[in-house]
Amino acid sequence: MELAHSLLLNEEAYNQLGEFQKAEFIFEWLRFLEKLLPVTSKADIRENQKKLVEQLTSLLNSSPGPPTRRLVAKNLAVLYSTGDTFSVYQTIDKCNELIRSKDDSPSYLPTKLAAVVCLGYLYKKLGRILGNSFTDTVGNVLKAMKNAESQGRYEIMLSLQNILNGLGAAAIPCHRDIYKAARSCLTDRSMAVRCAAAKCLLELQNEAVFMWSTDLDSVVTLCFKSFEGSNYDVRLAVSKLLGTVLARALTSKQTTASTRHNFRRISLEEAMELLGTGFLRGSCGFLRASGDMLKGTSSVNRDVRVGVTQTYVVFVSTLGAQWLERNFSAFLSHTLYLVSQSHSKAIQSQMDAIGCRRCVSFILRATVGGLLGEKAQIAAAKEICQAIWKLKKVVDGAVSDSNLETKISTTDVTASQHVLVCALQELGSLIHGLGTTAAPLLQDSSTGVLEAVISVILHPSISVRLTAAWCLRCIAVALPSYVSLLLDRCIERLTTLKSSPEAVTGYSFAVAALLGAVKHCPLGIPHGKGKVIMTVAEDLLCSASQNSRISLQRTQAGWLLIAALMTLGPAVVQHHLPRMLLLWKCIFPSSPKDLETEKTRGDSFTWQVTLEGRAGALCAIKSFVSHCAGLLTDEVVQRLLPPLPSAVDLLTQLSSINKSYGNSLKTPSTVYRHKLYELLAVLPPKTYEGSFWAVLKELVADLTVPDSQIDTSTFLLPPLCHENDLLLLGPLLQETDHRFIEEQLLLGNSIAGGSLEYDPYSIYEKVAKGDSVPKPLPPVLSVISAATRLFGVMFSHVAESHRLQVLEQLLNSIKQTKGSRQQIVQLNVVSAFSTSLKHLANCKGSLGPEEVRRSALTLVMGALESNNPLLRCAAAECLARLAQVVSDTAFTAGLAQVSFDKLKSARDVVSRTGHSLALGCLYRYLGGIGSTQHLNACVGILYTLSQDSTSPDVQAWALHSLSLIVDLAGPLYHMHVESTLSLVLMLLLTVPPAYTEVHQSLGRCLNALITTLGPELQGSSTTVSSLRTSCLLGCAVMQDNPDCLVQAQAISCLQQLHMFAPRHVNLSSLVSCLCVNLCSSYLLLRRAVAACLRQLVQREAAEVSEYAVALVKENREDFTPGDVLKVTSYVNIREIGLEGALLGLLDKELDQRLCQDIKETLTHMLTSMAVEKLSFWLKLCKDVLAASADFSTVVSIDTTQEEETAKVDDASILTSDSDERFHPFSNPRWSTRVFAAECVCKIISQCENAGSAHFDITLAQERKQRDSRDDFLVLHLADLIRMAFMAATDHSDQLRLSGLQTLQIVVRKFAAVPEPEFPGHVILEQYQANVGAALRPAFAPETPPDVTAKACQVCSAWIASGVVSDLNDLRRVHQLLVSSLLKVQAGKEAQSQQYNESTSTMEILAVLKAWAEVKENYRDVTSSASGLLDLVQADLGTLSKLWLAVLQDFALLTLPSEYASQLPAEGGTFYTAETIENARPHYYNSWALILYATALWLTSTGFIVVDPDEGVTNLSRPVTPTTMCQDSSTRPLVKSPEDVNTDRFHLILGISVEFLCSPRSDAAMENIIACLHALQALFDVPWPRSKIGGDQLGVELLNVLHRLILTRESPDIQLAALEVVQLILFAAQEHVKEKRRSAEVDDGAAEKETLPEFGEGKDTGGLVPGKSLVFATLELCVCILVRQLPQLNPKLTCSPAVQSGKHLLLSEDGSRLVAAALVILSDVPAICSPEGMLISVLPTILYLIIGVLKETAVKLQEGQLPLTVAASLQALKGLLSSPMARAEKSRTAWTDLLRSALVTVLDYGLLQDRDEVSLLTAITVFIMSTSPEVTTIECLQKHCIEKFKITLDSKDPLVQCKCYQLLHSIFQHPNKTVSYPYIHSLAPSIVSKLQEAEKAKPENAAELQVIQEGIKVVTALTATAEEEHRAHLVAGLLPILISFLLDENALVSATNSARSLHEFALQNLMQIGPQYSSVFKNLMAASPTMKARLESAVKGNQESIKTKTAKYAKNPGKSSSIQLKTNFL
Repeated sequence: MELAHSLLLNEEAYNQLGEFQKAEFIFEWLRFLEKLLPVTSKADIRENQKKLVEQLTSLLNSSPGPPTRRLVAKNLAVLYSTGDTFSVYQTIDKCNELIRSKDDSPSYLPTKLAAVVCLGYLYKKLGRILGNSFTDTVGNVLKAMKNAESQGRYEIMLSLQNILNGLGAAAIPCHRDIYKAARSCLTDRSMAVRCAAAKCLLELQNEAVFMWSTDLDSVVTLCFKSFEGSNYDVRLAVSKLLGTVLARALTSKQTTASTRHNFRRISLEEAMELLGTGFLRGSCGFLRASGDMLKGTSSVNRDVRVGVTQTYVVFVSTLGAQWLERNFSAFLSHTLYLVSQSHSKAIQSQMDAIGCRRCVSFILRATVGGLLGEKAQIAAAKEICQAIWKLKKVVDGAVSDSNLETKISTTDVTASQHVLVCALQELGSLIHGLGTTAAPLLQDSSTGVLEAVISVILHPSISVRLTAAWCLRCIAVALPSYVSLLLDRCIERLTTLKSSPEAVTGYSFAVAALLGAVKHCPLGIPHGKGKVIMTVAEDLLCSASQNSRISLQRTQAGWLLIAALMTLGPAVVQHHLPRMLLLWKCIFPSSPKDLETEKTRGDSFTWQVTLEGRAGALCAIKSFVSHCAGLLTDEVVQRLLPPLPSAVDLLTQLSSINKSYGNSLKTPSTVYRHKLYELLAVLPPKTYEGSFWAVLKELVADLTVPDSQIDTSTFLLPPLCHENDLLLLGPLLQETDHRFIEEQLLLGNSIAGGSLEYDPYSIYEKVAKGDSVPKPLPPVLSVISAATRLFGVMFSHVAESHRLQVLEQLLNSIKQTKGSRQQIVQLNVVSAFSTSLKHLANCKGSLGPEEVRRSALTLVMGALESNNPLLRCAAAECLARLAQVVSDTAFTAGLAQVSFDKLKSARDVVSRTGHSLALGCLYRYLGGIGSTQHLNACVGILYTLSQDSTSPDVQAWALHSLSLIVDLAGPLYHMHVESTLSLVLMLLLTVPPAYTEVHQSLGRCLNALITTLGPELQGSSTTVSSLRTSCLLGCAVMQDNPDCLVQAQAISCLQQLHMFAPRHVNLSSLVSCLCVNLCSSYLLLRRAVAACLRQLVQREAAEVSEYAVALVKENREDFTPGDVLKVTSYVNIREIGLEGALLGLLDKELDQRLCQDIKETLTHMLTSMAVEKLSFWLKLCKDVLAASADFSTVVSIDTTQEEETAKVDDASILTSDSDERFHPFSNPRWSTRVFAAECVCKIISQCENAGSAHFDITLAQERKQRDSRDDFLVLHLADLIRMAFMAATDHSDQLRLSGLQTLQIVVRKFAAVPEPEFPGHVILEQYQANVGAALRPAFAPETPPDVTAKACQVCSAWIASGVVSDLNDLRRVHQLLVSSLLKVQAGKEAQSQQYNESTSTMEILAVLKAWAEVKENYRDVTSSASGLLDLVQADLGTLSKLWLAVLQDFALLTLPSEYASQLPAEGGTFYTAETIENARPHYYNSWALILYATALWLTSTGFIVVDPDEGVTNLSRPVTPTTMCQDSSTRPLVKSPEDVNTDRFHLILGISVEFLCSPRSDAAMENIIACLHALQALFDVPWPRSKIGGDQLGVELLNVLHRLILTRESPDIQLAALEVVQLILFAAQEHVKEKRRSAEVDDGAAEKETLPEFGEGKDTGGLVPGKSLVFATLELCVCILVRQLPQLNPKLTCSPAVQSGKHLLLSEDGSRLVAAALVILSDVPAICSPEGMLISVLPTILYLIIGVLKETAVKLQEGQLPLTVAASLQALKGLLSSPMARAEKSRTAWTDLLRSALVTVLDYGLLQDRDEVSLLTAITVFIMSTSPEVTTIECLQKHCIEKFKITLDSKDPLVQCKCYQLLHSIFQHPNKTVSYPYIHSLAPSIVSKLQEAEKAKPENAAELQVIQEGIKVVTALTATAEEEHRAHLVAGLLPILISFLLDENALVSATNSARSLHEFALQNLMQIGPQYSSVFKNLMAASPTMKARLESAVKGNQESIKTKTAKYAKNPGKSSSIQLKTNFL
């Protein structure tokens, strides 16, 4: 393939190839040429042009395949447009000649087609350069068309489109001829030709004025004809043509002289009228239609109606959103007129009516919902409301005119019903989409939306009532604040009007719909509503029999309400369960006998009511089982069972009842059947085992003798087929944007689809995915689908022996029927059986013996050869499932063999397609049939079938099957990969493009092959690279295919390739392909684009983004004006990058999956690029958020209740900047804005990870100056605040929440950033007005509680951040919190009745948590914050009570379930008993901070304050824990302060311990830390400490903390826990001290020795685990130490892992933890008795302290001690100096232990790389802190002295220095027995060292310090020595000191260290001289040199002092201090 990459075709290489390789080679060369020509220089092209033209034109003769001919044509066109054009006419003539050729053989056809394509591209590219030659060409082409077959007609149409495109207005002479030809093609029998003709005409209308003027009517009629019998693609293409033409006719401004006389511009009315005729009368001529209508036979063809519906949408989209806004009123009245009764023939049957209504709904949804922004949608909703009011008046008029006795003239009433249904549906959908932004619409009293909807609830037509109810449900979901209001209103109307049948059904529908909405409203409804509804329902059911006129309606309404009530879930239902079960029990007869008497008694009406009631009851129980699974205990199930047998009995009697009472019972009995089947399907089969046979019999009858003759395949079978196999069945079953209307074509002529009126019970259910309204099918059909489902469940539970019987019966029933009826029975039976196999496979059951298998096989095989392709598809799947259930290889092989044999012999399409698919499906469930032999056979047969060009269907099915096998056979398939790939390529290059289904299957094959090759595709071997090239070639062919779904396949193949071999996929061309298709009209193509982009940006976001922008810049002129969508997406990319275009698309797109992909793509792009392109991303988000900010409304909200000054700044920040004219995003929806706000938060977190400069303005400005391209978040702070503000003050609640969240993040992240221009201030301070203004609306009374709760968090974050220190400024925000606190104080009773009670819990807790956070942040009061603390202090009295109440609630809620009976019946302070479950999460969310705040409050009062009214029972609510679990009658009137405090103490301690005992794995870190801080605060005060000091509580607490430390790795948590441990120990110490003190006081007279001992281990000396505080403490400390230093664990020290003796440097956190643990260890002795200390504790503590010392003593720079070493030395000192060591009893034992410890320390010194200093310090601590007998023992002393000796010789000056300091302290030990040995051994070497220093002067400060320390030691020695030795020492010291002196000359040139040493020595001499004057004088006399040296030094010193004094005399300010120094000397 490499050889194909040249400008000219490499003919030598080409001729050596085989036939098929040649085609590949040519295609590869042409692809290369296409990329090469535009970038080759003109000179090169001209040089090679002749040869190239020859090569390319010769290819025309070689029968090129479709992709090849297109490339030849493109290349020729580019070649002529960049090179010379003189030979172009020859080429054109040659093409024309080929077309004229008389050769009609199939082999010559490709050449003709290639010539046609070639002409098209030449004219497209060269256009008018070709002069007048086009008339001949067009004439020739049109002539050829007369006898061309479909491929020819297809290519000619596309070529003519290209010719027209290239020539523009120049082609006018040919327009008429082309128009004529295209007309005939538009109704061609080949669908591909119709599409091509539509494209050609679309191109033609750009210039051919007559199409949208004089010939407009005929164009319209022609398009209607074209819709007849069309497929989806044709409808898309023709609707685009017709919509564009009509839009053109409406907007054209053509007034040239020539055309003026016959040009007419049509009005909007006329344009719509034209479309309306098609919608209402179809494609037949008007006269004929009216004739048919007179006969009453005509029904409009559905294809036409659906086509026209799409045309309406294209028409409006082409005219644009602004046009629609201006003309909405006319458009609405026209679309609604389409379903009005004035066209009774168009909607003569219910089916037709439903179809028409769907179409109208679709038109409105796609235009109003798809094009308009939010403001325009609100205006549209108002218009729709007006329409509803008008219709309402008509109905009212009709009802009031006629007497009620004479029946209302039904025509007027029903005339409006369909119009109302459409209007209400659209209104509901609009408001649902608008969400809370629709609030102003509903508040606008002039429109009266709610009044309008509620008024039509009483409409005579049931479908209008249902739709009105559904509309209310939409309003409720959109605006949760209306749910309760609407419920109240409807219940009230229902009870007042319960004698009107319309009102009973209408309002019960409404209530049911609203109940269904509750689960979509997180804030819920008040709990009491359930009770009210239950009462109403019971009342309706009980009063049903009183008035026969409305008994039916009341029965239905009662059960409907109960069924809907069940959707509220177990929390509500459990309170009404007994009443519901009672009603359920009463509605069925209790015995078969009662049923018999019933049968004899009733009439047709009573039976209707009975069946309706029982169906309702079944529905209610089904609803209960589905929504309240939690309540289905064994007991409840037992109570549900008794009526079931009776229900089944009635089922078996239905047919006889029907016979007795005639046809009127047909529908109710079908409904009853349906509901019973549905209920049984959700109950466990065991519950109705006794009725199995009876039910099965009925099921078999329903399946085999169906009431309807309707083909049910399209809704029964798709769920049973595999979704991949459904792709075979064409676009109808695939997801498209038009699915909503296309469905009715799928369902066959007799049924248009589901609708609400078929099953009112569906109004409260969840809507199926993708639907906007529930669409239940008619009862006749839904009964069949329920029967198949139930059969599936039951068959898998029937005994195996009975299965044969059932199957035989089913088979017989198929045999006995004939014709279409047989197909229906077969279809039902196969669906049922397939469902049962699904169940068997799920429960791993077996099918049964051989006979059962045989029958099953017969059943499935029959269906596999059915004429219905959907049934074949389901049968193939069923066959595979059968093999899966039987799971026997022989059986499976047998199945495959049957298919092999069939495929070899059969010639008909049906069996070949069915059996080929069966082969693929078999692989699906058996994970590949293990044998290669079987695989080879399958592949061989499928290869043959896939090349059967006579039947595209067979090819498509065979290839699809092959793709399954490739996918599922796994590694076994590798041997076939090459051959399959070449087969796929060959077919791609030869199959005509019109056979899209074959191409789609080929795409799936290629995809499967790429997946099979997987990562191997990266390889570099020749085979791999040729495979890779083939894959890429295949993708290229598919990308050029005109079919969008094939292009989608190409994209997903390239996506796979990019995943496995990213280097080999050309990213820029892939990205360009993706950008072009971003706005395709095919949903699946857009999905493929989004999925591919999502994958690409995970790796290469920046590249993808750059390519997209570059591509758009290159291709500016490449788009035809016809492609409106593409152009807009391109313009967007140019303006706002791919990211912006995606955001725009997210806003317009309605498909959920696609939106999800776009969001993920944007998120990946953001995470990888936001920091680099910061301004760009922030601007994008700002544009989206600002595009809709409605400033006028916001200002008005924000300037309330605030002093004048604030008014000014709040308002000014809002109005600035809003006059930007250009917005790339026009009116984005709220969901897009929410996404933008979330993006802002993500950008902040990305910047946080990227570096500190983003949050440091000084650093950011510096770096920005250095490089202007740098960008930092802090520089955009104003934008961040502005965006958060815009979002937080929007109409949409979701957006307000996101805005507040953003604001909170901004405040948290930027709170500490200082403002460089105003030191002492922070940068956020200037935005306080904005923050205040953003928060204020959230505290308005009508704001939903979740928004207020969020705002409270922001308030507390803002106050706690300390940004604002000025009290007046803070008051704004503080005031908001105070206002909400007042609301909290009002208590439960004052809460609004709008939402569930748990929401007020949420709000109250949010407020209290916010106050808690403020309190916590200001606990360390600084002067600036004292004002704020006063603000908090003012409310503390109230707050503390409320906090304690919350904690009491929380304590109750955390009790285990077995204590439920002890909970207060009416609930807690802030939650109600019924909503306990909903309230829990809110408590979990906020308790920790409140606990901490309460602890802080209690400690600040020192537990002293007791409120005067505490304990007095006149409070309306229990405010403090004093009332816990006590009945008011038994409670003492006033509690003592001690009791109150004890209660509070236990409350806080209890909650903390309960939580810390087992924090859930997802417990937030903040909660654990807050809890530990609360304990710290608690034990900071003496009183609580006294409670745990001597109590077992302390031990328990320590155990809990130990467990916490074990399970949580976080250092913060562990440190906080250790602080609590320290306080617990402190408490125990206080306790022990107190006991000792009181004992001393008691036994004052006695001697000290006789005092009893206190502390642990006093008798036995042992510590009892679990009882001992000391043991618990040690356990915990060991845990910390061993976790950080595993070497300390004696068990581990033997293991090789630890023995290496390498030091692990601890992290900073680790060091802090170890240090804290050591502090605790050193405190332990204080709570032990001496014996306890000795036996158990001392060895352990010593081991640990010394172990830490040993393990962490590492040298650091500058001789610092590591933190852990310092801590261990400190702990050691504390331990050694303990008074117990001196106590009589324990002295000897202590001494022994301490000696051992010292030995251990000395031994450690032998190890390498330890820090000597730490070791010596430890030794010194021993020597200085213990009693002499410990260290004076000879061997130890010798050892210690040895250590010092070695260290004195150290080369490291720092070590020497430290050593001198330590010796200094030892030499001064008061006990001579201790100090003398050291002095004797070490003093001489110190002196000799100092003498040596005289020769080697100090080089640096460190060496200088060593000498100075040495001198200090010797000086100190002289002081401590006895009189007689002192003179010797002085005599030794003085010469050393004098040797350090310098004379005047030397002093000047000396180094700094020498000079310092000189001064130090002189100073010392001046001190020593006078002290020991005699020695001094003797020495001076004996050594004149010394004397001279000393004198010159003194003199020199005085000189220098004089000069200094002179210097300073000029500066009197400083002289005094210097004076002192000189005097001192």
